[in-house]
Amino acid sequence: MLNKTVVIDIVGLCSRLIGPNTPFLQKRVAQGHLQAIKPAFPAVTTTAQYTYLTGKYPTDHGIVGNGWYFKDECEVKFWRQSNHLVQAPKIWEIMKAQDSKFTCANMFWWYNMYSSVDYSVTPRPQYAANGLKFPDVYSHPSYLRDELQSELGAFPLFKFWGPATSIVSSKWIADASMRVEEKYNPTLTLIYLPHMDYGLQKYDHTDDRVLKDLEEIDGVVEELVEFYEKRGAQVLLLSEYGITPVQRPIYINRVLREAGLIQVRVERGGELLDAGASEAFAAVDHQIAHVYVKDKSRMTEVRDLLEKIEGVEHVLGLEGKKEWNISHDRAGDLVLVADKDSWFAYYYWLDDSRAPDFARIVDIHKKPGYDPVEMFVNPKIAVPMAKIGATLLKKKLGFRYLMDVIPLDATLIRGSHGRIPENTHDWPILLTSQPVQTVNETPTQVFDVLVNTLQST
Repeated sequence: MLNKTVVIDIVGLCSRLIGPNTPFLQKRVAQGHLQAIKPAFPAVTTTAQYTYLTGKYPTDHGIVGNGWYFKDECEVKFWRQSNHLVQAPKIWEIMKAQDSKFTCANMFWWYNMYSSVDYSVTPRPQYAANGLKFPDVYSHPSYLRDELQSELGAFPLFKFWGPATSIVSSKWIADASMRVEEKYNPTLTLIYLPHMDYGLQKYDHTDDRVLKDLEEIDGVVEELVEFYEKRGAQVLLLSEYGITPVQRPIYINRVLREAGLIQVRVERGGELLDAGASEAFAAVDHQIAHVYVKDKSRMTEVRDLLEKIEGVEHVLGLEGKKEWNISHDRAGDLVLVADKDSWFAYYYWLDDSRAPDFARIVDIHKKPGYDPVEMFVNPKIAVPMAKIGATLLKKKLGFRYLMDVIPLDATLIRGSHGRIPENTHDWPILLTSQPVQTVNETPTQVFDVLVNTLQST
């Protein structure tokens, strides 16, 4: 029989952050075993998670980032949800083959729809025909969605991402996880706590707001650990990446646009990236950018252009992608890595008056790249709460609305991730109560730890 195991993913946690503001984690480190994990590449959410869960690199599992260019559709898509996008066996499938009684609950780790886990909950807003968006989740079994939201209230989607992010979303996930545990008693439970992902990108690491975030997530983790250990579970705490300070956004697509390589469509006065018509464009993801080149005979021309951009540390071609274990058809023809002070912004327009309407709202699916500026309210709005209140009133009255309060100022961002930090204190961590195998040589070793924890006698 396999051992009951719980894996809590504390996003953004690294050893540098464990201290006086995290008394529970500090005590846990003193009593347990802390290791730095060699970061996955790219060091972003979905790639890290599925490197841990498959024991394979992106070359094999296909998750080259939080999004990429879907070549058959000629569209850039981020934050897709189907687990069928993962192209390697997952740990729960391997364990189920060993023990037919094994069950797994996935609580908000990504690619959680249509998965082969036994129980799952993941964000899934409702999009009404009139343009309104309502918080909701998707679950398996389907009735679990209704049970959890009946007990806990609607999933706090607008506290999960956007300017109003707070501990409320991580607390909801934690409470839902404990209810799933009491109801189903799964062998393996995966829990995702995103709270630290927010402030570390918005503020300096020593900012009082970040210190408050640390205190809040420490309390949630303490409650979870004590709950699960009382039920006989082995609890592993880990993270996907560390977030390091940055100072400079890099606008790869503006460089490509000025070189005549990007095409746009104009709709309602706003410019839309026309990926299928462009000679070269970038799908940016924090400190990584996937650059797709239509005419391969122009690869040297495009590479030469990109290598001259200040803040670009590496430009990976065929051999580089093999060396960095990201040699997959979904990856860009060229993969860019920012230097330690920089990150990639998706902006492709040259004049803010030509920005598309979705640029000024929270819309993770329409933007052809990751946009952390969605966590800010535009400081140029004189009375932001009045504008937000008036817009919410439109929503409550059933009218279409556009919550266009997001600034177009990428210089607001203070932290990022994706590259491999030089200092191991900025690497993700694995914290266990018992000694386990090393994980500081390759992120695929996390998979071995999970398997051995489940199998240990």
